[in-house]
Amino acid sequence: MNQTGRPYTREQRMPIVQGMLVFVLILVILQLWLLTATMNAYLGGDTAIVWPAAVASLICFALNAGLVRYLRKLERRR
Repeated sequence: MNQTGRPYTREQRMPIVQGMLVFVLILVILQLWLLTATMNAYLGGDTAIVWPAAVASLICFALNAGLVRYLRKLERRR
C-alpha cells in the first residue's frame, strides 16, 4: 500500500516490478560468475574458496527469495 493507504495502481507497480527484475538479473549474473570463478579455482587446486563462495551464493539466493516474497505480497494487496 502506498502512503494514502490505498493499493498501488498498475502504473505505480510496473516501475517497482521492473526495478526488481533488473536487480534479480544482476544477482543471477553474479551467481553465474561466482560459480564459474569458484569452479575454476577449485579445479586449479584452491579449495579454500569453496565455502566463502557458497555463502555468497546463498546470500544472493536469499536476496532473490526476498524479492519474490515482496512481489507476491505486492500482488496480494491488489
